[in-house]
Amino acid sequence: MAKKNTSDKKTAVKSRSCGNFTALTPDVIVSAVEKATGRTLAGFTHPLNSYINRVYELQTADRERIIAKFYRPGRWTKKAILDEHDFVLECEAEEIPVVAPSKLKDGKTVGEVDGIFFAVYPKRHGRIWEQTSEDDWKRLGRVIARAHIVGSRKEAKHRMQLHPEETTSVDIAQLIDGNHVPLRYRESFAVVSDQLLELILPLFDNFEYIRIHGDCHSKNILHRPDEGLLLIDFDDMLMGPPVQDMWMLLPGHVLDSQMELDLMIKGYNEFREFDDRSKILIEPLRAMRMLYFLDWISRQKEDPCFSANFPNWSNDSYWSDQVRELNQQLQNIREYIAQMT
Repeated sequence: MAKKNTSDKKTAVKSRSCGNFTALTPDVIVSAVEKATGRTLAGFTHPLNSYINRVYELQTADRERIIAKFYRPGRWTKKAILDEHDFVLECEAEEIPVVAPSKLKDGKTVGEVDGIFFAVYPKRHGRIWEQTSEDDWKRLGRVIARAHIVGSRKEAKHRMQLHPEETTSVDIAQLIDGNHVPLRYRESFAVVSDQLLELILPLFDNFEYIRIHGDCHSKNILHRPDEGLLLIDFDDMLMGPPVQDMWMLLPGHVLDSQMELDLMIKGYNEFREFDDRSKILIEPLRAMRMLYFLDWISRQKEDPCFSANFPNWSNDSYWSDQVRELNQQLQNIREYIAQMT
């Protein structure tokens, strides 16, 4: 059975930092990075697209472009961030194509300013990866397998485990107990959520849990024409079944993506043995992702940009769609289980 993390989800991964992103003025950003790195910056601060964290492209006095990532206050503890950095640095040491955090002047990878943790990275160019041939899918499998070889060597002690008992049950409780689901749909949402949880819980027994990327979709894989694939953004790394890093790359549901999945597994098996039994987790993991995303949105309600980013959140039509899609996913899981068993 998969090893469970017995610590509470919130205390295991959440920081009590009181930092505020509104304090991150260009002067603060430049000063913090200069002090941490010991390098003089040119005063150039270009914000990059990132809703969760604050990410900026900076330029040193000698015209090198670097990336500074300021972690959203209250999301990760420092130890949880270091779990991420350790994994990526270990991958880099094995010549796996990743973008690892740079060592700061004190020899560490995490800086802090006004209660906000940050890290500095070299800038890497590339375009979002697109799969156009059978070999592309096998290449994906190979690079993921290589990262998983490193991920299997030790545990990330301060990161969540992707198990429905630890994550999905908390997501559901947050949505219902926090009164985020409109009253009209609360009962139907609770019924389908409970049915999903009851169905998928037993499926996660007896699978290995290793350090994985956790959010491995096409936008987190860059193609560098002269160098190949590059895995980026390990911010959501966790302990989980290896198949988690494969299913989000598929073009559709698993029953409609057998060819792509088989090619990815073929490439994966060239470096690390893939557990074919774990394919049964793909659609349950998709359901978990759906519920996680709703929970994630609900936790952004105090953000000043919430209404602009999620204008339909409180609409009946939005929640009608969510309940319908969850019921459809429940049916998808039942059908796939029937075919696998």
